[in-house]
Amino acid sequence: MEPILSVRNITKIYGGVTALNHVSLDLMEGEVLALVGENGAGKSTLIKSLSGAVIPDAGEIIVNGKSYEHMTPSLSKELGIAVVYQELNLCPALTVYENILLGNFSGKAGFVDRKAMIEQAKEVLKKINIDLDPCVQVSKLSIAYMQLVEIAKAVSRNVKVLVLDEPTAPLTLTETELLFKLMRILKEQGTSMIYISHRMSEIFEVADRVTIMRDGNVISTYPIQGLDEATLVKGMIGRKLTKTFPTRDFEPGEVVLKVEHLSNARVRDVSFEVRKGEVLGIGGLVGAGRTELVRTIFGADPKFGGKVYLDGKEINPRNPREAVNLGIALVPEDRKGQGVVLGLPITNNICLSIYNMLSRFFLVDTRKENEVVTNMIGRLQIKTPGGKLLAGNLSGGNQQKVVLGKCLASKSKVLIIDEPTRGIDVGAKAEFYKLINELAASGLAVIMISSEMDELLGMSDRIIVLSDGQHTGTLEKSDFSQENVFKYASVNC
Repeated sequence: MEPILSVRNITKIYGGVTALNHVSLDLMEGEVLALVGENGAGKSTLIKSLSGAVIPDAGEIIVNGKSYEHMTPSLSKELGIAVVYQELNLCPALTVYENILLGNFSGKAGFVDRKAMIEQAKEVLKKINIDLDPCVQVSKLSIAYMQLVEIAKAVSRNVKVLVLDEPTAPLTLTETELLFKLMRILKEQGTSMIYISHRMSEIFEVADRVTIMRDGNVISTYPIQGLDEATLVKGMIGRKLTKTFPTRDFEPGEVVLKVEHLSNARVRDVSFEVRKGEVLGIGGLVGAGRTELVRTIFGADPKFGGKVYLDGKEINPRNPREAVNLGIALVPEDRKGQGVVLGLPITNNICLSIYNMLSRFFLVDTRKENEVVTNMIGRLQIKTPGGKLLAGNLSGGNQQKVVLGKCLASKSKVLIIDEPTRGIDVGAKAEFYKLINELAASGLAVIMISSEMDELLGMSDRIIVLSDGQHTGTLEKSDFSQENVFKYASVNC
């Protein structure tokens, strides 16, 4: 059987850095090919070459037996190639049917036939078994249904090759299963898919074959049958990953942060405390109020009631800047939207919250600025040629380290990390866990929100669980289990 899509010796070099080094792979009709590798392995550059967003320096792309030096966005679309990126490409103010048919509006004499478009969108949604009102505004949908609209848009254009880039990163377990169900339908209809994910369990659930990339090279391709996780991880990171979670040797210190009966628009009457050197995990289902809780502590959301104490003194930060000045730092869930400024250099990102301390008479002391940045790059092992590199050119794991560096530069006493390893690879996760461990050991009080059960159980010293905005349980280390977390997480469901 001939491949529906092949790439041969694709090479792309950015400023002396080889992003793709003679990469070759095949995709068969009706196949799900998983593409795995650490951040910076070249996966994003490869799929952008397929969509026409990036023009390779050498090589060829072969679609249905015909060779092309490179794609353009219009040619890629014409050949039936569609990419659903992590950052969705929808118009929130438009309806579902307008997004599905964007660029393909039907009508006569300059007038849009909306009735015909709605019927056309209904047919597309029916074809892939999605029960969704085509007239609803996209901004009112959950992230999961927004992704389904992206896929429906591709299906409306007779997609032959669908590329899914980290599609489950923001999804709940239920929403993930909905996506997998749709993938099975598309596969039965003959659609070929390239699936990118850092979640090992998903790879084994959906893929037929796995291609491993590392440092811009294709390392190997395996059929999923007979493949084990250890082989996959070793291929990705070039070494055997013997231990994901570092050993926690927690000696409880004095209480640093204490929350009493805190309430806001989402949470009600929540109380807890976190000690010096402790990693306090916050568990619960998506929508339980975990992010809203820490945003109020950080001064980003208004507090309706309750008290917050830092080192025994009541505080009431009205905004994030006040919280930072008090010694509280937040690494937000939305790294790219709220944590790092992609268009600014690493230096500016790390120093963003301390320029008032680095400046005199409106002039930045560049010597001190460079000292701070050099220290953070070394301490956090950020992979970069220097502080002048734009943050947007870093891998996801290194962007997360830059956000962490910004928090540490402000000399925080309390570090809040919301979904610390979302969208970063297995090797970078291990590095990040080690960093969190070291920061706690240095005396920081750490609060960590995680939807990944292994991460929550593996990194926490204690866990508090929220359900529907309420604190429903506290687990000591001896009580840690997935069953106990779920028991408290589902109290009000």
